Amino acid sequence: MEKVNWKVAGMSCTNCALTVNKYLTGKGMQDVQINFMGGDLSFDLADGTNKKELAKGIEGLGYHVITGEETDQQKPRKLFQNHFQRFLFCIVFTAPLLLHMIPGMPIHFLMNPYVQLGLTIPVFIVGMDFFGRSAWHSLLKGIPNMNVLITIGAIAAFGYSLYGTIIGDAANYMFYETAASILTLVFLGNWMEDKSVETTQTALKKLVVSKKQMANMIAYDDQHQEHIFPVETGTLKVGDLVLIGNGEAVPMDCKVLWGDASVDESIITGESTPVEKKMHDMLIGGSIVSSGTLKAYITAVGENTVLANILKLVKAAQTDKPPIQQLADRISAIFVPAVISLAILTILGNYFIGNLPFSESLLRGIAVLVISCPCAMGLATPAAIAVGLGRAARNGVLFKNAKSLEIFKQIKQVVFDKTGTLTTGQFSVAGFKAIENIADNDESQFKRIAFSLEKYSNHPIAKSISKAWKVKEDIRWAKVEEIKGLGMRAIDKSGNEYQAVSFKGLSNIHHDHSHNVYITRNGELLGWIDVVDEIRPEAAEVIEQLRAAGIRTILLSGDGKAKCEQVANTLHIDEWLAEQSPEEKLEAIANFNKHEPTAMVGDGINDAPALAKATVGISLSDASHIAMQSAQVVLMNHGLKNLPLALGLGKHTYRTIQENLFWALIYNIVAIPVAALGYLSPGFGALVMGLSDVVLAINSIRLNYKKLM
Repeated sequence: MEKVNWKVAGMSCTNCALTVNKYLTGKGMQDVQINFMGGDLSFDLADGTNKKELAKGIEGLGYHVITGEETDQQKPRKLFQNHFQRFLFCIVFTAPLLLHMIPGMPIHFLMNPYVQLGLTIPVFIVGMDFFGRSAWHSLLKGIPNMNVLITIGAIAAFGYSLYGTIIGDAANYMFYETAASILTLVFLGNWMEDKSVETTQTALKKLVVSKKQMANMIAYDDQHQEHIFPVETGTLKVGDLVLIGNGEAVPMDCKVLWGDASVDESIITGESTPVEKKMHDMLIGGSIVSSGTLKAYITAVGENTVLANILKLVKAAQTDKPPIQQLADRISAIFVPAVISLAILTILGNYFIGNLPFSESLLRGIAVLVISCPCAMGLATPAAIAVGLGRAARNGVLFKNAKSLEIFKQIKQVVFDKTGTLTTGQFSVAGFKAIENIADNDESQFKRIAFSLEKYSNHPIAKSISKAWKVKEDIRWAKVEEIKGLGMRAIDKSGNEYQAVSFKGLSNIHHDHSHNVYITRNGELLGWIDVVDEIRPEAAEVIEQLRAAGIRTILLSGDGKAKCEQVANTLHIDEWLAEQSPEEKLEAIANFNKHEPTAMVGDGINDAPALAKATVGISLSDASHIAMQSAQVVLMNHGLKNLPLALGLGKHTYRTIQENLFWALIYNIVAIPVAALGYLSPGFGALVMGLSDVVLAINSIRLNYKKLM
């Protein structure tokens, strides 16, 4: 199936997204994902389906589809481009209708019903063109949106007034002011809501690099003379050579061919301190060369760059719905019919039970319609998630789905792998011992055997040994294999079996477990190798922050007991388990999960099963590909520094969602009875309705500045 990614303009609430979703699923589309805040839509195209027909169908719902194939000239031209323009037009006609609220204002001529009708008609037409059209389309699809409430309220007020004017009893039916003020003030409220929601997306927008940026491309003529000329970054291809000078942006993902420079990668990692780059180092597109000059060749462009993939992950996480939002969506789906029913009951109750005139009863019913806000229910979760994911992405923390944000609130313990996670993973040989009493064995032969075995392994310790002891005359094995969690095993052409293993793989032929790698031949010990691996400079601070927050820390490693004990004691880790195979790691994580929700932080192939098994798997950006696939969260700063931020963001985002939902529920629970009892005019209710969404957006934006842990 083809994956389709479109932008849909005009969606303003959860009901809009539900309407589009229902239309697409009804047409047989699968895996429909919609983020109404960002306007992102993705789905799997069913076989034999015409994309243009689908786009036309969505346009028929009242939204505008941007497929990526259209130009600016193809975009629909409208008289009003946004809600603020509609508000400015409408307020010109509505303001005179509100002049009676100013004491002493001479407005006798404005009390003429035909003058009021003339002032209301332009506002009513603009209002129905937007609210009425949207309401009608949503009703046709069986998912009424909030515009249905606005439309019914405005039509009721306008129709009642028009009826009074026609029968010549306008004085008792004069609600033109109500109709005009509802539409005008809802336009104002919607504009404020749009601006507030837009602010929640600010952090994500900062990740977007303009396609119009220029780059200095290097080319050679037939005389091999170098020429440099400017090109748009969008025209670059993999393999192109570029020159990046002081203060310039890295146009696409590159590899350095020449030069040294300091590069600001804060757009990806959140780290303001520049990173030193030299030949063969990778450059991330969008980062800035702070000082120095580099020549590099392009390794990835467009959708394949690191930045593009980050944005893709963040957008996918935004469209993902955590369990708490699914409840809000169900409430939003029945909200409009429920409010219409309440409005009818308000009119009937005030008229028959309260013995009020029908005009006053109708006014209270209209107030109930316009004060109710299903958008607040739908906005509560997406607004908080947008800000949470945005802050995370700006600080080098990637959540692959929104569920992880919610799950983080439960985490009580964090399990760490050692090598490459708590330590740098950059090993060096610190010492070795070749056992002297073994025939034909000397130091050079010992190193040759070790190199010949370890060159086939991807483990960081093995790589450090093969790099340090590289020889040309390596042994040609008849068979060689890696034993996960233990080490390497090989058989030479004479049938001798050699091994480079951890202490766990020695089969009790040696009792000193303080070394890293043991070399054996036919089950006999030839010697051992010690390597050193520095603890990450940020590890101690991170562990201390977790402990201060009441989170238990555990070290789970395949390394030897002595090394694990040393690291655990140095960092004050609560518990440690050493010499664990991948299967044992998996079993240990399952055990931890039974008692408390557990996060696992790892970076190697051996960690992949455990990362997948943990309540939340967290991987480092320089981890193995399979580890990053297994994890739900990726730390992009090549270290642990932002782990507390990730945990804190998860908890505080969930707390913000709870606060938003509480506000949305309380607002409607309080506002609807107040309107039904006549304490709120429809006009004021329309403005307050818009402000309710602004409150949610502002509360969500606070996530950008909160102290998280």
